[in-house]
Amino acid sequence: MSAPVLLVAGIVLLTVVGIAYGGSFLLRVVNGGFPANDLQRSYFRAGHAHAGVLVILGLVVAILTDQPTVPGWGASLGLLVLLAAVLMPAGFFLSVVGRDPAKPNGFRLLIGAGAVSLVVGLIGAGVALILAGLGPG
Repeated sequence: MSAPVLLVAGIVLLTVVGIAYGGSFLLRVVNGGFPANDLQRSYFRAGHAHAGVLVILGLVVAILTDQPTVPGWGASLGLLVLLAAVLMPAGFFLSVVGRDPAKPNGFRLLIGAGAVSLVVGLIGAGVALILAGLGPG
């Protein structure tokens, strides 16, 4: 693997510690140790699940696209999956901060931005991998 991907992979693996802390926070919420309404509980669950899944998916995409035959633009677009792993969970958590919110606040836009980042990253990486697999012939 290239040095930049090793660096990204190391950073991503360290973020899993934060996701694990988020799991302990979620457990406190579910067990009543942290006051949260139904909206907050739902958003906290979604944020935690998206963080875990997208970080692993982003790491896999980074490793797959770090091949000499994969166009550089594909590897670059693939990093958008890791951006989605930040944007979407942040949107879920930050949009329901406060005491007993009735609806999500403006931070909910981060969820959509993360979704766009995810789709563009997956399409870009997928197309680049297909082109690399087809080879020059």
